[in-house]
Amino acid sequence: MNRPSSGGGVAPAATQPQEPHRLLRRHHRHHPSRPHQDGALVSVTSLRDRVLLLLSVPVSSSPCHFPAVVNLGDSNSDTGGLSAAFGPVRTPYGETFFRMPAGRYSDGRLIIDFIAESFGLPYLSAYLDSLGTNFRHGANFASAGATIMPQNVTLSQGGYSPFSLDVQLDEFLQFKSRSQTIYERGGVYRELMPRKEYFSRALYTFDIGQNDITAFSFLNISANDYIPNALNEFSSVIKSIYEEGGRSFWIHNTGPLGCLSYVLLRMPLTAEQLDSAGCAIPYNHYLSRQKD
Repeated sequence: MNRPSSGGGVAPAATQPQEPHRLLRRHHRHHPSRPHQDGALVSVTSLRDRVLLLLSVPVSSSPCHFPAVVNLGDSNSDTGGLSAAFGPVRTPYGETFFRMPAGRYSDGRLIIDFIAESFGLPYLSAYLDSLGTNFRHGANFASAGATIMPQNVTLSQGGYSPFSLDVQLDEFLQFKSRSQTIYERGGVYRELMPRKEYFSRALYTFDIGQNDITAFSFLNISANDYIPNALNEFSSVIKSIYEEGGRSFWIHNTGPLGCLSYVLLRMPLTAEQLDSAGCAIPYNHYLSRQKD
């Protein structure tokens, strides 16, 4: 059987599906930097390596065929959600590939774009974007600044998106229901909405959790309380989608947050709190706890 992993493994469910929380935790038995024996992938050292492994290593004896991709996440996979709601992304974002801002907080494509390309699918339209969108092969519910746990601050106050993971789940549930009503109208709508069977055959991807680390750090909340609650919420969302028929999950690891410039600038750190690369040891320690 193929198993999902937190480092980007694509794992179609077995004939007899197991509880999703069991599937999600089995990856800890494997080495963190090489493919599983059955082909599912785990975390590797760099974003580029993760993309190359995902696109080049088979995860089962037969090729994966996903007619749709559904994504939930933060800015690492947002293809236009936050910009549709709160104002467009501006230059120089998008300059290296799209040659213009494309709703992504990146100078080019995101991992979710490479995933779509690898399956021969179009780039995911943001669910919140009402212009020029096509949801035939999935939808993207990610929002830059999103967190697993809802934040009791506005976007302007804390920089966190109001579209937290629980809201993204509600959006997905509404999308799943309403898209079929629209699909049944026929005509052009059948080219814009997913087929009913796509929801059980889709790949569900998750790339979120990084902003939660800064949230409890900047807001002076105990990590001992926050991290278990965040993981319980994340597990609950996975189970909800599983109950809706989802069977294939790709869960992305959170990167070394302690190496990001905005973390190093906002938080006072002593020399003893920096590692040999100049990264903040406490933040990367929190990430290790969240992954475990």
